[in-house]
Amino acid sequence: MPRLFVLFCLTVCSSLALAAPQVRVVGLFPGAAVLNIDGQRKLLKIGQTGPAGVQLVSADAHKAVLRVDGAEQTYELEREYSGDGYAAPAARTEMGIARGTGGHYWVAGTINNQNAQFLVDTGATSVAMNEGQARRLGIDFRTVGTPMMASTASGTAKGWRVSLNSVKLGGVEVLGVEAIVLEGDFPTEILLGMSYLNRVGWREDQGMMYIQAKH
Repeated sequence: MPRLFVLFCLTVCSSLALAAPQVRVVGLFPGAAVLNIDGQRKLLKIGQTGPAGVQLVSADAHKAVLRVDGAEQTYELEREYSGDGYAAPAARTEMGIARGTGGHYWVAGTINNQNAQFLVDTGATSVAMNEGQARRLGIDFRTVGTPMMASTASGTAKGWRVSLNSVKLGGVEVLGVEAIVLEGDFPTEILLGMSYLNRVGWREDQGMMYIQAKH
């Protein structure tokens, strides 16, 4: 009987050990971190809980403190790993956008994995959209956003400052992008502003804009 009990304990303990989440920090920002939890990438802000109950306690540009299985641990930035071991750094990704009507750059991409059409606007400080576009993208800006007043071409408008989990053009993805949601129908197109462009490499050359991921 004791022997069976020991075997049972070993089996249960082994199962619990296998169930412990595999956690890596693959992106760090002041007050936020991008985690890889059992192969799933998730952007968390301080106090938020992600897959497997992993909670972000604190974060800065150098390290993050996570609560995993009830215990707080400090993590530094790592490269991501694959099931076959260490993942080689990804090749630099670049995409080109042809200048369109009126000298503007129009490009399709995604926001939070939802399809979006952008107008590149280097004069806009942030990604900007109207409230209808935000609702279509599933952004609950009135609940999670910070109320603000914004200056537009039409005057002053009520808005909400939000953080987008992901903005992606082709293979160039940026996590944790600041955006402004404006009340009403302005802007008519989602503006791709500097809150995204400042975190990628970009240049204009002979009627083309090239956007490149930073590594």
